[in-house]
Amino acid sequence: MALEPARIAATSLRVLPRKRISRLVGRLADIRGPSLVMDRAVSVFSSIYKVDLGEAQVPRGGFRSFDEFFTRRLAAGARPCDPDPRALVSPADGVVEDFGPIDESACLFIKGREYSVQDLLIDDVAVERYRGGQYVIIYLSPRHYHRVHAPASGRVEELRHVPGTLYPVNSIGTDHVDKVFAQNERIAMRQNDEHLGHVTTVMVGAIGVGRITVSFDDVITNRGRAPGVRRYGEDGPPIARGEELGVFHLGSTAIVFVEPACPVSFEATRGSEVVVGEAIARRR
Repeated sequence: MALEPARIAATSLRVLPRKRISRLVGRLADIRGPSLVMDRAVSVFSSIYKVDLGEAQVPRGGFRSFDEFFTRRLAAGARPCDPDPRALVSPADGVVEDFGPIDESACLFIKGREYSVQDLLIDDVAVERYRGGQYVIIYLSPRHYHRVHAPASGRVEELRHVPGTLYPVNSIGTDHVDKVFAQNERIAMRQNDEHLGHVTTVMVGAIGVGRITVSFDDVITNRGRAPGVRRYGEDGPPIARGEELGVFHLGSTAIVFVEPACPVSFEATRGSEVVVGEAIARRR
């Protein structure tokens, strides 16, 4: 029986130097080109992926590198944030891949595959914190805005850079790579919100993502730096809901964890499009 193309692609990727390929893609994306060349490249990409440049901040003279285009900022007021302090807002523009409960064994299901909190966060304390809690996962396709914003308000108490490889996180990875979100390199940032408790936002890397950068620290993924944990405690930067946390330099996935002491009711639906600042759940 013939293998389907996605399975063949996933099998082929297993033998390739995925992180080196991603670093190369990142370097190519950083190359500054003549304005006519860049304008044409941006126009072609935007046409293929239906990117709405009308809501973007376009630099005077146009984008000078593909990374500058891909990490574009939005015009002021393009993403108003839900004013309800009990709202958990979307950290990204994207598609709601899945959401639901974290069971008493600290396990959750993403697209039918079982993960544990330990798999994703590599943190025994987080396992206890989110046991019985809830999660939501947002997938960013190539056409989406690729900055990630805070789903809750509060100081960032901890940042955890988790090592890993880089597989795709589209259907090739989610359907044909075992626990792809637990295999890929990622950054987890925990905030303490007055109404929503401890909320952790995970930015998951993917092949082709040259790097993930953090907006309030100098942490950069896929650069050969040793991963680790930065504990800010009460000195952590205060980040309001809707303010920027980090940037995907090419696209990927964001996962949000909510603790059981602050249960939420989800308003988003699986497969729906959401945007930064839109309420995807509210504290019950």
